[in-house]
Amino acid sequence: MTTDRQRRIEGLIALVFFGLSIPAANWLIGNAGTVCVPNGPCLVPVAPGVMAPSGVLMVGLALVLRDIVQRRLGAKAALIAIAVGALLSGLLAPPAIVIASMAAFLLSELTDFAVYTPLQRRNFVAAVAASGVIGLVVDSIVFLQLAFGSLDFIGGQIIGKAWMVLLALPLMHWLRRRDERLGLAPA
Repeated sequence: MTTDRQRRIEGLIALVFFGLSIPAANWLIGNAGTVCVPNGPCLVPVAPGVMAPSGVLMVGLALVLRDIVQRRLGAKAALIAIAVGALLSGLLAPPAIVIASMAAFLLSELTDFAVYTPLQRRNFVAAVAASGVIGLVVDSIVFLQLAFGSLDFIGGQIIGKAWMVLLALPLMHWLRRRDERLGLAPA
């Protein structure tokens, strides 16, 4: 298999998982958790004594997957994925949080894109980490403020999403080394 073909196939796989993370996040927030707040989100523990809406797990993963989509398919494909993802987020979100879901997704993914893009060629793993952290903070603030008019769960939101970014970093390190070994250049 040629390296270009392999890069495209891996990019399409990342794109599918990126797309699936959006309905998963929206479903989790209203349906899965150790506690579901009346007229609010379902919560999961993300640290001792710290709870967060359960969708944070998929949001953190989406930020990393978007970076992989860009690495494999290019910036244009990543921007199209962000636009389609924002529409999906709005279509799949519970009515009470449609605007919050769309705005948070769009702004956090564009922020991730803006940080990741200039850093990726110099240090892929650092770019994923930095863009993920910035993106998850933006997502947390925008979503909580618009959806619930409160930043009560900001700590949990940030911790929950950061766990997913942190857990992905060893895989990103492996991917970078594998790319070098196979001669797979970023798109």
